[in-house]
Amino acid sequence: MAFEGLSDRLDNAFKKLRSKGSLTEADVKEAMREVRLALLEADVSYKVAKDFTTSVTQKAIGAKVMESLTPAQMVIKIVNEELTALMGGTQARLANAAHPPTIVMMCGLQGSGKTTHSAKIAKRLKSEGHRPLLAACDIYRPAAIKQLQVIGEQAGVPVFEMGTVNPVTIAKEAVRYARDNGYDYVFLDTAGRLHTDEQLMDELKNIKATVHPHEILLVVDSMTGQDAVNVADTFNEALGIDGLVLTKLDGDTRGGAALSARAITGKPIKFVGVGEKLDDLDVFHPDRMASRILGMGDMLSLIEKAEQALDEKKALELEERLRKNKFDLNDLLTQLREVRKMGSMKDILGLLPGIGRKIKDVDVDESALDKTEAIINSMTKKERANPDIINPSRKRRIAAGCGMQVEDVNRLLAQYRQMQKMFKQMNSKSGKKKLRQMQQSMGPGGFPGM
Repeated sequence: MAFEGLSDRLDNAFKKLRSKGSLTEADVKEAMREVRLALLEADVSYKVAKDFTTSVTQKAIGAKVMESLTPAQMVIKIVNEELTALMGGTQARLANAAHPPTIVMMCGLQGSGKTTHSAKIAKRLKSEGHRPLLAACDIYRPAAIKQLQVIGEQAGVPVFEMGTVNPVTIAKEAVRYARDNGYDYVFLDTAGRLHTDEQLMDELKNIKATVHPHEILLVVDSMTGQDAVNVADTFNEALGIDGLVLTKLDGDTRGGAALSARAITGKPIKFVGVGEKLDDLDVFHPDRMASRILGMGDMLSLIEKAEQALDEKKALELEERLRKNKFDLNDLLTQLREVRKMGSMKDILGLLPGIGRKIKDVDVDESALDKTEAIINSMTKKERANPDIINPSRKRRIAAGCGMQVEDVNRLLAQYRQMQKMFKQMNSKSGKKKLRQMQQSMGPGGFPGM
């Protein structure tokens, strides 16, 4: 995953600080040297890394930090704040024109994922109630128009195309078509090149001058390292981009391009691609990414994933059944399927504070969920609703039906009974009292100190 190496190096630097009861100026400067090395190894440009550590050092050697009870934590807090600021400070939203359609011009080098991410963003907007339109303005790359039509169909978003006429004409007509047919966003999928040549830039400048886009997004492949920064700088000088879309942030990338591109262009990162599927797109939150880099987890992103994936009606039904102590294996199967909509278990656990770094080298057995589902599916409706009737002969039949051992069936039933017992305790008077006390101690926001 992106930033993994940076996370490890920063963690090692902070371990040394945590081992000291009090900090000296020399301790802070030594830690910042390690932080600077960590940033450079993560592909952050030298100037950005130097400016970052200088700023942290100046704030960290103040009397307020040195005299605090937990100086190491204060330094980490400052690093978190500066890292957040380096990546943009706050979430940058996509433009929304007062008079639709909002025109979004997508640009980037060939192979950066521009066409795919045009469809990803359009699909996301459609799920939010908008009516986006994709426009095929790349007339040079073989099958570029066909590719956009295929992924547009997968995303459920219509595609405007005029074959291989002048891209400026296509962009102009696409905007007119969107306005006449009630589309509130139009994405211009422009041509990419193997490098930033003058011909490409002139064409993009002409499109910009003709349709006056509200948003120009540059799609950058985060796997290209420092070259991504040069590309971003060149496009920004020529076009005046409004934001960045970073792709392949789920891959084996060191992630420094994300920090450098934002710092050097001054333009915010608006979206990040985190997988190959059309739903694998995240809005970029600088504060959440900083927390994840520093191993603090990302509960807000986890909650948002849950809200998007989980069925509210099913959740209310489960709550009612838990309250009446009626939780059975049908409910367990439903919840397994709901949780799996959120993504892999490793990704979900990685968003939990204090868990992400601990499980990065651990193989989370995703097949365990498949096995659980197969065992439950091998049962009759009566057995799922009343697991107590499952005797040894039924267990043998269930195991044979799903291709597993009786021990696997026993293990699942034992886990189910444990869950049942826990839910009963929660529903008891003493359980409810403990839950209320815990909620009160955590504060109104549900988390300590909130």
